[in-house]
Amino acid sequence: MSASSQGLSHGLKQRHVTMLSIAGVIGAGLFVGSGHAIAEAGPAVLLAYGMAGLLVVLVMRMLGEMAVASPDTGSFSTYADRAIGHWAGYIIGWLYWWFWVLVIPLEANAAATILHAWFASVPMWAFALGITILLTITNLFSVKNYGEFEFWFALVKVIAIVAFLAVAGAAMFGLIPGSQVSGTAHLFDQGGFMPKGFGAVLGAMLTTMFTFLGTEIVTIAAAESDNPQQQITKATNSVVWRISLFYLGSIFVVTALVAWNDPQLAALGSYQRTLQLIGIPNAKAIVDVVVLVSVASCLNSALYTASRMLYSLSSRGDAIKMFGDIAPNGTPQKAVLGSMVVGFMTVIANYLMPKEVFDILLATSGTIALLVYLVIAISQLRMRQRMEANGETPAFRMWMFPTLTWIVIVFICAVVVLMAIRPEHQVEVISTGLLSLALLVVGWVRSRMYGTPWMGSREAKVATQS
Repeated sequence: MSASSQGLSHGLKQRHVTMLSIAGVIGAGLFVGSGHAIAEAGPAVLLAYGMAGLLVVLVMRMLGEMAVASPDTGSFSTYADRAIGHWAGYIIGWLYWWFWVLVIPLEANAAATILHAWFASVPMWAFALGITILLTITNLFSVKNYGEFEFWFALVKVIAIVAFLAVAGAAMFGLIPGSQVSGTAHLFDQGGFMPKGFGAVLGAMLTTMFTFLGTEIVTIAAAESDNPQQQITKATNSVVWRISLFYLGSIFVVTALVAWNDPQLAALGSYQRTLQLIGIPNAKAIVDVVVLVSVASCLNSALYTASRMLYSLSSRGDAIKMFGDIAPNGTPQKAVLGSMVVGFMTVIANYLMPKEVFDILLATSGTIALLVYLVIAISQLRMRQRMEANGETPAFRMWMFPTLTWIVIVFICAVVVLMAIRPEHQVEVISTGLLSLALLVVGWVRSRMYGTPWMGSREAKVATQS
């Protein structure tokens, strides 16, 4: 166990980590947001999800190789520090923390919107505040509480998806009396499989790619389990069927049963519109409950992940020292509270700031997922080269090394360039770039002040001195 994981409680049980790995990638984006992607690219959105999903599978395989060799609550940030340099671990760690802090107001607002529709007399801000405080408290007590909440949240999501696939599958075969839809004609009857061309597919891929960020959380959480290597191996091996079943399976049945140009598809969300056409009563209420559970799950994970990354950064000397403290229950409570306070400030900003200002804040996280994937790929490339040079063989290995690793690196760079030249994504690329540059400057100044290495890793410096 690495230094940044020592002292943490190992309270996550096997069923917690297993369910985290199964449902960690499932968010409200699947139940609702996928309708926008389908409307953008038509049935060919399956290709967009397939390409994005394949990228995530390969990235998780690379991350799994490093995490099995050295489980760490800092995950890829720690590996970047070792493989690329202190500057890389510093920047990607803070970018990742910022991403999840920004998730807090988005999910709190989404949950508040649903609850306010049910209880109109209670203001939305009260619901947003209440759910944030509740989940913060659960994260403060012990990691077991986080795991228990996520276990049941994840179970509800998995049951909902399996039930949806069963109902939609039955409708496709004409087994549901009174259903308005059946068969798979809508895959081709509204302008063909790719009605808007391959450019629209690439555009949808840029949108769908970020829905998968969160898969890597299991490598962070596994560091707080009794057998992290075994848990990480199982989780990484299951990524393929998780994406295939949950995402590709869901999108296939939706595009088969609902016309991609149905105006209600993007407005209501893919699950709700499909259930309506099948004739399921109270479709909106059913989907609202599932989405509420999903956003609560995502908010819970955001608090957990942000706090663990802040704790790891502090343990490595890259954040205020107190955030590296461990409470008697084995939880980094100050890191939880620190992340919650910043997250809560963004919740307030969501209600008080002009929309344009808050949109700029959100834009800073626009390409963080791609940067995380790129850092993972480069780190794995360098760490594997070092292992082979030392005559070591990793227990869990990336496929077709180094060919697939290089393909992933080139692909990610190409996607960043594509985003930079597409007007609708340029603000995201520029905003994330400026934030990264600011972190680079701050980190360099700190390294000069405290005499810490910047280009090389700190572990290498310690080894040299010893």
